[in-house]
Order: sequence, then C-alpha cells, then structure tokens
Amino acid sequence: MPSAHITIEPAFTVGPVRRGTFGSFVEQWGRAVYSGIYEPGHPTATEEGFRGDVLELVRELGISTVRYPGGNFVSGYRWEDGVGPVSERPVRQDLAWHSLETNAFGLNEFMAWARKAEIEPMMAVNLGTRGLQESLDILEYANGTEATALADLRRSHGVEDPYGITFWCLGNEMDGLWQIGHKTAREYGRLASETARAMRRAQADLTLVACGSSSSNMPTFGVWEREVLEEAYDEIDLISAHAYYREENDLGSFLASALDLDYFVESVVATADAVGAARKSRKRINLSFDEWNVWYHEEEDPSVVTGGAWPHAPRMEEDVYTVADAVVVGGLLIALLRNTDRVHSASLAQLVNTIAPIMTEPDGPAWRQTIFHPFALTSAHARGEVLRVAITSDTYDTARYGRADLVDAVATHDATTGDVVLFVINRSLSDATTVTLDARAFGGASVVEAVTYASADHHWRATAEDPTSVLPAPNASAVVEDGRLRVELPAVSWSMVRLTTAAVAPAGVAPAAS
Repeated sequence: MPSAHITIEPAFTVGPVRRGTFGSFVEQWGRAVYSGIYEPGHPTATEEGFRGDVLELVRELGISTVRYPGGNFVSGYRWEDGVGPVSERPVRQDLAWHSLETNAFGLNEFMAWARKAEIEPMMAVNLGTRGLQESLDILEYANGTEATALADLRRSHGVEDPYGITFWCLGNEMDGLWQIGHKTAREYGRLASETARAMRRAQADLTLVACGSSSSNMPTFGVWEREVLEEAYDEIDLISAHAYYREENDLGSFLASALDLDYFVESVVATADAVGAARKSRKRINLSFDEWNVWYHEEEDPSVVTGGAWPHAPRMEEDVYTVADAVVVGGLLIALLRNTDRVHSASLAQLVNTIAPIMTEPDGPAWRQTIFHPFALTSAHARGEVLRVAITSDTYDTARYGRADLVDAVATHDATTGDVVLFVINRSLSDATTVTLDARAFGGASVVEAVTYASADHHWRATAEDPTSVLPAPNASAVVEDGRLRVELPAVSWSMVRLTTAAVAPAGVAPAAS
C-alpha cells in the first residue's frame, strides 16, 4: 500500500486562517442570479424575492465574501440601471454573455441579499466601458453619509443608511481580448492608479484590488503584473489571480492541479516583490485569488457572438461536477491555505448554477453539487493558524506537472482550543494510501472526527433526482497511538481529520487575528 508521512509543529506556522479565503462570486451570467439566488414566486422566496432554500445552502457552505457583479459582466455594466423602481429600470443587451439583462436585480437587491446571506460584499467597478467618475459615483451612492446628490438618491430609493462597502475590485480581466474595454497593461495600470487614488480621497479605509492576468497561460502573464504594479503599486492593496482546471482525459494530472496554483502564486508574488524592491518600498502587495474552480467550458473564443437571439438568463456553463472534481476543489483549497501568508482573499467562481457548488431548478429544488462538501467542511473547521506541513510521500508521474506527491495536505491549529485539523487528498487512481501524522509536539492528541469524500465511481455526479448517494462519510481507520495519527485514504479521495490536543495558548496570550 502506498504511504505518506506528515510532520507538524505548533510553532511552525505559515500565517492565520483568513476568512476571506472562503469567498465566492455572483454575476449576471446564465442563471446565477435569476432563478439562482433571486426568484420571486418560488415557494421558498423571501419578501424581497430571494430563494430561501439557496440562502440556507449559502450559509451552510460557509461563504465569507461574495464578489459582485462580475466578472465579464461588469465591464459593460451601468450600475445606475440596477437602482430605483424596478418598473422603471431599462432592459439592456449584455455583450459579455450575449443575453438580455432586465436589471430587476441590482446593487440594492444584492446588498439586501448579502445581509440575509451573512456575507461581506466585494464590489467590482466597471473600468471597461466606464472609468474613474463612475467608480466615484457608485461609491458615493453606496457609502455616502452626507446630504449629497447620490447619497440622497440612495435614500430616495428606500435605503437610509450607507452600506459601508470597503472591499472593491478595479475592473475584471482587463488583459483578455474577450473583455469589453480590453486594455494594455500600461493603459489599465494608469486607470487603476487614478481610480484608486480618487476613491481613497472619498473614503480612506478601502481595500482595493487591481486586475492581474486572467490566467497563468496568458501570453502576457508576468509582464502584465509587473507593468500594472509599476503604475499602481502605491495605490492598491491586492492583485487578482484567476485559475480554472478540468480533467481533459488525464485524471492523474487533474488531481495534481494544486501544483499549478502554487506556481501561479509563487510567480505573482515574485513579480510583485520585485516591483516593490525596485521602488524601495516596504509595502507588500498580496493576492486576491478571486476566481478559481473546476470549469469544463468550451474552447470557443468568448469574444465572438453566436446566434441571433438575446435570451434572458439562459442555461450557460452549468457544469455537473464529479467526485474527482470535488477532490480537486479540496486540493485547491489546501493550496490556498498553505499560501495564506500571501493569498489574503479568494473567491470560488461561481456560487449558484453557473460553474457552481449549488444548483437549482426554477420553481423547484436546490441541491448540493459534489464540490460543495470539501468547501463547506474546510470553511467550517479551518481555524487559527495554518501550519507548515512537512510531507514525505510516494510519488507518481503526471503528463502536465511531472512528478507529484500521491498525498497533499495542510493542517490548521487553533491555539485557543488546541484543536488541530488535517485536510488531505489521496491522488492515487487505484490504491488506498496510508497516511501517518506525527502530532507528538502537540501532546494528548485524540481523534474527534474523521470524514472522507470518495466513491468507487470517481465520476459519480449529484443530480436533482439523486443529490445524496455519495456524501462525506466517517473514516473509522483514523486512530492515534503515542501521538501519531494513522489513517487510510481511499483512491481519489478528500478527507478531513479533526484532533483535540493539549497544545493551547498560554494564559494571557491572544491567538493571531484572522
């Protein structure tokens, strides 16, 4: 049986578990909004028209932030279309997704939904077809406290108190030729710098995210980050990263997708730090990995419009995920956590229906996709500090990434309780793998819970008719003897093992903030 050995120490930490790692993403794309989070007339609908069954699943998923309204959609969006009386809002052509946008759901609806979903909003401004002034306008409308024109306009729309939104994205994927208002790095960097500087004059406590490359496969990857940061380094806080993965008839490489995410993070960090060093700046630019997931999209050029119809909220990119996809999502979360020193925010793209962990049917049920489970359990139980994990593992060959460990893992430690949680995947296509974890440095370790997500059919999918045949199940093999955990992991599996230990913070020592 293949094996892996893991060692952890309470003093060897990477950084805090950041709640921002467990964000998601909603834009007006396909059925993400309409019949996704918003469906007046649904049997579970709230008085505002929000699907109550979806709200329950979003809370269960453990989402911290939601990025809105895009995504590609934002680069042609006029935020003013989505405020005021719904009956007076214009219907527009959405060039990003070749659809009709009714604007029945806009800023105020999103903020009302955000309160009910118990998430922090991560707003994006349009730097594609619009720019600095429109960014200042939406900021004043959303957050204005004085008796100014746009703050008063918000009040006239029934929203007396300012929203106090502090997390803002400066556009989306501006290096992509598919993006409405595509720009060169210098063009975008200058615009992002000017917009950020002006927004901070209006409100000083903002967290601002500049667009990084749309993927590490972009021809301009690296050069784009460098040139954008040379223009906007002093004005922004984070730079974005986007990455999507799919199997492509190569399950072994697919299961090792986290190796590519690690490379992505390392490359952007190196570029950002080089720009900072050249500027002799002690400021550090960190990452917002605000789009990541498994996505089986077609390889057509998304900038080319096809068909003559302009449907409203069509079914688009409604991937139905497998158990193997869920293992990869769990593995990508492991990579995001182990990079918590530099990845300060992340958004699973997206939330409902469109490449999403939650699926719905109009006037029908909502259910959990396979990728829901590792995300929800990691969000629920990752607390305290992310620990540095030393892994000695059997390896295997991948076509995309060369040699890869059969086992990948991360661990977290909550110093206030002593709890240690191990998140681990087995990439073997056929064999169970024995994992041992040396937790002797913590003292008094014992298993609280061990669950595994796996199936003999790696390509099993949840559907509306059968969403529950494969669920995370107890793993009875997890035992601790003499401070060492031993657990057997099935092939192509994601697991979580929770331990209680004696390693708690001394009295009077506060845990690190997250």
